[in-house]
Amino acid sequence: MENQSHPTSENLASWVVVLQSPGSQSPPPLHTALFRPQTNPADPTAGENQTHVTEFMLLGFSHSQPFLFVLFLAIYLATLLANSAILALVSLDPHLHSPMYFFLSHLSFLDICYSSVTVPKILANALRPQATISYHGCLAQMFFLMMCAGAECALLVVMAYDRYAAICQPLRYARAMSRGVCVAAAASCWLWGLLDSAVHTLLASKLSFCSAAQLQHIFCDVPPLLRAACSNTRPSEVALHTASVFVGLIPFLLVIISYLCILATVLGMPVATGRRKAFSTCSAHLLVVTLYFVMANLNYNRPSSGYSLAADTLVSALYCIVTPMLNPLIYSLRNQEMQEALRKAVCRQGKLGSPGSKA
Repeated sequence: MENQSHPTSENLASWVVVLQSPGSQSPPPLHTALFRPQTNPADPTAGENQTHVTEFMLLGFSHSQPFLFVLFLAIYLATLLANSAILALVSLDPHLHSPMYFFLSHLSFLDICYSSVTVPKILANALRPQATISYHGCLAQMFFLMMCAGAECALLVVMAYDRYAAICQPLRYARAMSRGVCVAAAASCWLWGLLDSAVHTLLASKLSFCSAAQLQHIFCDVPPLLRAACSNTRPSEVALHTASVFVGLIPFLLVIISYLCILATVLGMPVATGRRKAFSTCSAHLLVVTLYFVMANLNYNRPSSGYSLAADTLVSALYCIVTPMLNPLIYSLRNQEMQEALRKAVCRQGKLGSPGSKA
């Protein structure tokens, strides 16, 4: 009796192909149509398990974190209160209507945006068993985060030039930093951040992710998205390194050059009180700039071999959450004009609220 081989699934598939006419196409099986991975023929990673992601799991919070919720809530409230106070003081006190405080008010508004982009979602996820964020919410968060980052880098350069012009070229300061120049400079900073953010977000929207999309982070940013992507990340990496030079390194060098010129001018002042005032005015700005650029460089340019979730979370928290809180505190504690304006505002409010003022 001859052995009859039973048809296997591979034989059946080949028989179906042979029986089809040259121009006909058979519909795919139902289970294949429902769960077919989305692949790009031009992508070298085509064929991997790439699907349309609807949300990401944020692994920075492994479980509910009540302590972090309280900590980040306190930092967020302090950031809102301090930066809002600076905005109010600059707008209400005529003595603060100068280019320095005009740019400081933009920095305060940027810090409010910085915190509001990330912290509210962090607070919501800190109390959830599993932290998640939607795909479109992730791209939106990354867009506004990168826009604030690029705008603040440019704004810090403008603020450094403002101090350079005030100390090194005082006779030309009024014309160099006129109202029109200040408005144009501030608008250019926002536009610079917008263009930088648009490039990164557009490239990130082209990435493909595996079915279990997990971000080793507490919020959405470019580095964790690149680590989670299953497709080619080379264009995004090139854009990120290019931005690190033109948005990060060059602005930082310009700030350092400005302050070296300021230092040379201050050392040549014959009066000790003038030196003290110049150092007091610029030391707070230099401290803010150094803290910001160092944290930004660690956040976006650390080697992948030295990556750890704890270190990445710490650096990102310092860069995007703690720094916006420190900016107004440093300025208000080190700047006598801000302290005087705050004292006047408190005294004025106390007089308005006293019973004798109503009589």
